[in-house]
Amino acid sequence: MKVTALAGGVGGAKLLVGLHRALSDPSDLTAVVNTGDDASIYGVHVSPDVDIVTYWLAGVADSQRGWGLRGDTFNLVDSLAVLGAETWFRLGDRDFATCLYRTQRLAEGVPLSIVTEEVARALGVASRVIPMTDDRVRTRILTKDDRALEFQQYFVRERCEPEVARITFEGIESATAAPGVIEAIDSADVVVLCPSNPFVSLAPILGLGGVTQALRGRARVVAVSPIVGGSALKGPADRMLASLGHDVSASGVASLYSDIVDTFVVDEIDAEHAARIGFTGMQALALDTVMKDHDASERLAKALLDL
Repeated sequence: MKVTALAGGVGGAKLLVGLHRALSDPSDLTAVVNTGDDASIYGVHVSPDVDIVTYWLAGVADSQRGWGLRGDTFNLVDSLAVLGAETWFRLGDRDFATCLYRTQRLAEGVPLSIVTEEVARALGVASRVIPMTDDRVRTRILTKDDRALEFQQYFVRERCEPEVARITFEGIESATAAPGVIEAIDSADVVVLCPSNPFVSLAPILGLGGVTQALRGRARVVAVSPIVGGSALKGPADRMLASLGHDVSASGVASLYSDIVDTFVVDEIDAEHAARIGFTGMQALALDTVMKDHDASERLAKALLDL
């Protein structure tokens, strides 16, 4: 079975680990990953979602924090702080090495998709990791107090506290999907929309020309809700739903995907939402979606693949 998953953030990474473990051949899994969160920090190109996914699939992620490398040190940013630099973005020393390698390769004219493949291969990742585009797309958060923030400023520096008025994706109009993205969707037996933030993790991928059209042509597209019991397990998805005028619930997320998803999965605690979602034309199922560990991720992945 060939599986293509659209992902970003820790929720996406956890489900990808489950899919990786559930498939008899992990090379049958392709992860298409958000790059709207990318930024230039400390002079290097940081691709947070790409690295989160790669590190989790490689088995080297710091699973307690959710991001970065297990056992990493922070001597570099701590030394920068001594010199008076702003260090609100905590980048570990080994993580910095990944970003420095990426920056050097990009400066040589190598596309981001190739660099990502090189890093994944070096870390022993058997599955394919593709950034959504080789072009520059940047998520911008427009706040209700009339500020325009880069995503990492909103997410890390301001800890998602500002109320969101609007979200834009700078460069999305001219960007094209990275090589292999549309092909991975077209050739998949099932496409999975991971329980990632629908506004800032999945919307940039879906906004690329050809992606939504390719999904509409698929017979099996499954999405997993990132909202459980009216709250996001991690991140600001619940607050974004509220501030952008959507119902803060699994069914509120389902309404965002009604034209591309045929099966929407909610957590067992939200089973009553399944009937509500069914009226949209999607099949709705309740499963245990809380991935407390790798075994739970694998159980969810197997249930999704059996649908």
